[in-house]
Amino acid sequence: MSSANELPSVSGKRRLPLREQRLRTITGYAGTAADLVAKSRDNKLHNRSRSFTQCGTCSSFAATLILSLIRDAAVVNHAPAGCAGDFGLFNLYNRYGQTKRGLALSNAHLISTNFNDSDAVFGATEKLWDAIREARRRFEARAIFVTASCVSGIVGEDLETVVQQATRELGVPVLAIACEGACSEVWANGWDAAFDAILRGIVKPARSRRADLVNVINFIGEDYFADLLRPLGLVSNLVVPFATVEQLERLSESAATVQMCPTLGTHLGAGLEQEFGVPEIRHPPPYGLDATDAWLRELATMTDRQSLVEQVIIGQRESIQDDLTSLRKLFNGARAFVAAGPAHGHGFMAVLRDLGMQLVGACGWHHDPVCDHGDPSGDTLNQVVRNNGDVPYGVCHKQPFELTNLLRRVAPDVLVVRHPSLAICGAKLGIPTFFVDDEHLAIGYRGLIRYGNKIADWFKNPALERNLAKHTRLPYSNWWLSQPAHSFLSAET
Repeated sequence: MSSANELPSVSGKRRLPLREQRLRTITGYAGTAADLVAKSRDNKLHNRSRSFTQCGTCSSFAATLILSLIRDAAVVNHAPAGCAGDFGLFNLYNRYGQTKRGLALSNAHLISTNFNDSDAVFGATEKLWDAIREARRRFEARAIFVTASCVSGIVGEDLETVVQQATRELGVPVLAIACEGACSEVWANGWDAAFDAILRGIVKPARSRRADLVNVINFIGEDYFADLLRPLGLVSNLVVPFATVEQLERLSESAATVQMCPTLGTHLGAGLEQEFGVPEIRHPPPYGLDATDAWLRELATMTDRQSLVEQVIIGQRESIQDDLTSLRKLFNGARAFVAAGPAHGHGFMAVLRDLGMQLVGACGWHHDPVCDHGDPSGDTLNQVVRNNGDVPYGVCHKQPFELTNLLRRVAPDVLVVRHPSLAICGAKLGIPTFFVDDEHLAIGYRGLIRYGNKIADWFKNPALERNLAKHTRLPYSNWWLSQPAHSFLSAET
């Protein structure tokens, strides 16, 4: 088994170890941020399982989504038709992101093999072959990714042999993605499986290096990184969403790799450094003043721009001072709660503190004690505790029943939530709820102002949530709402 800072070779065929094994990831915790950091650092953290789970997210969902956003590739989902129910959502993400980036609108390149009962008994190799050939014909795909499902994984479909033969026949990379949802409760394993395939089968050794190009592992939001990098004379290379296969082939030619969220990109960033020599910025992403300062300094050192960075930091801080002062007056004493994916949510926590809010609690969907690079300086939660102090914190695994209970108890003035399915938890309680639809919004110094202005819209006009609360009945009994929010968590084992 690989240690946290030693990735399995991406040139091999074996499955990437799950985060629970690689990073000691957990999905259940209740306590404080400082306690979670201390237990993670001292290797004393143990998962608390749930005796009841209301819902979950699938790692195959995550892998298929991220790969479907590569512009000239295609994804074959070797799964029952029910798994293709998410294709509409994937295409919504695709077209929404294309609009954000100013790209021509097109549909995502997705095909389902419609794995059925007969296939589970007799196998579906021919059906998979047909789907791969159709993906090449229909989309003229320059790469094809075959994502596994619970069913195809459980019955033992031999994806690897098929994709190797298909690569030879079609003349383009065809890659199998081991992302069966039944293997793990941590859906972020799907990101890792997808990026592992890109590292293993798409990225090529560098022909040359560009000293000004920075890989930005991102999602579908606007390219706010470009404005942050430009004063240092650097250019953003956004991957993976909306990159082409050729861009991915040349990731090894960049000067450095940064990311908007280590939860998303921990394996890709570490793999590019270990396998192709592209250094990864270890410091947490640039959310909030202190984090942005430190992030820029590390990037400047890595790209030999130390002479510029201090001037850039001073100028950028001065440029937002008046707006930041106004926002701090508006939010002074306001009580906020954050519910989001772990590393990204930690960035939100820092931003809210910088805006003058009081954090009364936060929760993440899971918790990674370390990143794949193994460097403790990349601990996003520790950075929040160090810079902004302790806060009640839980790992709720996207469970609405826990989040609703928590929110009802702490009654924040503002809820910041990353995923739309959970935004309703705050709205039904009459809490002004800011759903972060553009995950890049808070990046950098100007991101503080963008973020603050967006939250101010909800903060100053809570009429929608107030009226919704008056006319909505919560789907939970009084018995549950009177219980501690983490009643269904086991003791630490």
